[in-house]
Amino acid sequence: MLLKAQYLTGMSTKLSQKQIGQRITELRKMKGLSQEDLAKSVRISRPSLAQIELGNRSVDILELQSLAMVLGFSLDDFMSADFSLESYREPKAKEKEKTKTSEERISVPKLKVEKIKNVLLYILERCAGKPNVGETVLYKLLYFSDFNYYELYEEHLTGARYRKLPYGPVPQKLDSILAQMMENGQIQRIKTEYYDKIQTRYIPLAKADLTELRASEKEVIDKVIEQMSDWSAAAISNYSHKDMPWLASKEGEEMNYELAFYRDAPFSVRNYGDEMEEQ
Repeated sequence: MLLKAQYLTGMSTKLSQKQIGQRITELRKMKGLSQEDLAKSVRISRPSLAQIELGNRSVDILELQSLAMVLGFSLDDFMSADFSLESYREPKAKEKEKTKTSEERISVPKLKVEKIKNVLLYILERCAGKPNVGETVLYKLLYFSDFNYYELYEEHLTGARYRKLPYGPVPQKLDSILAQMMENGQIQRIKTEYYDKIQTRYIPLAKADLTELRASEKEVIDKVIEQMSDWSAAAISNYSHKDMPWLASKEGEEMNYELAFYRDAPFSVRNYGDEMEEQ
């Protein structure tokens, strides 16, 4: 039976899901464990653990007991109003922290040049004929394809890195990739007038190599296209500005893919409910 976090032990001290998540986060970091390490140890997915730590997901009693065993805390102490990390700090912990970081693992994307070319060609094959799909819409379709895929599969689709800029997430190094594709006769760049504005558009001159796209990758891209390819540049840009990776990033800095796990509806594409990972 799934119990709400604040009633887990039936004690007089009632903790919110957010408080429980904060305590788990602090204990995990003090132990030098990544989210991935801890999630595997307690047999839940890493995105589910991320949601627990954020206070967005409740914890059942079996999960809390597993966390207690791995992190080395007692349930009575954990649920107490007097809970303190100091009682769980290992000897010479400060010295250890100087030589071993306890920061979470950050997945560093590596650009897959051929993959991004084929993803762009695939999107353009489906969307280039739509008058609204200029450079801005194309960039956002690519962004949501990348971040949605990472949230679902914890793997990078194209490996493109995105920076937070005023008009929305912008993939880095894309200009040079588009230039290569134009030089190789794969796409053509044109300027058109759209609602009294000059719009930059790309026309596909070659077909995407579908052997370069997994079925799961194509499915994610198709869903993004189905949902957003008819949106105006302003609409899709405004929507991207409400997505957690954008909200949690500073102006001009690179957007961390891990932030996709902190999305709420309607942006989240994964159900974190009671998801468990079988070992």
